[in-house]
Amino acid sequence: IRSLATINMVAYQGAAAFKRISEIIDKEISIKEFNGAPKLNLKNSNIKFTKVDFKYDTTEETAIKDISFNIKWNTMAAIVGHSGAGKSTIINLLPRFYDPQEGSIEIDNQNIKKVSLSSLRKNLSLVSQDVILFDDTVKNNIAYAKPTATEREIIKACKFAAADEFIKKLPDGYNTMIGENGVRLSGGQKQRISIARAILKESPIILLDEATSSLDAESEEIVQNAINNLTKNKTTLVIAHRLSTIH
Repeated sequence: IRSLATINMVAYQGAAAFKRISEIIDKEISIKEFNGAPKLNLKNSNIKFTKVDFKYDTTEETAIKDISFNIKWNTMAAIVGHSGAGKSTIINLLPRFYDPQEGSIEIDNQNIKKVSLSSLRKNLSLVSQDVILFDDTVKNNIAYAKPTATEREIIKACKFAAADEFIKKLPDGYNTMIGENGVRLSGGQKQRISIARAILKESPIILLDEATSSLDAESEEIVQNAINNLTKNKTTLVIAHRLSTIH
């Protein structure tokens, strides 16, 4: 009888959740690729923006206007500016989370709109201030970047990311469950797991979006050393509020 009394409430909760989920599932995908689009073929990983304009659907204001720049292979380019200046927008256009209304973006002289999405995103690693982690083990969260990775490869990536030391101190080491979105980890630890993930992926282009903005001075120093390991011999685009972070 007690269970029957709560059925009505459970049904309403389920119906409300289903309505919200359905809205997302039914939403048409705006980022599409051409049928039979070729794979992105990289030699030097040069990035070129040509007169790029972009405006979000939710606002009338242009987020970025007439942006043109070149980033050569094996170099680091930095974008510094205040909140709302369009820094993250530039980063989000490279993996095609959005498409610009005007202009073109090329990697090694290949327009990113004309190559397959999977090959484009396979060659990019994004480390942002908002680290997405799953309620799973540390090992599985890192292996998300490369599901076929061996345990040895995962540990090697963690050592480069200065994460191996703190992971070994966790109750079950690499098999420790970290909770929803890494609730059992500090900000610095989350960032190092994110960097370990990027190192494991071994992509030639690295995108760093305010990767150290939410850290204290001690954690920031550790994470910056890890970033130095991550960006060796890679094309890197990094954004930050402060010029000191870039230095």
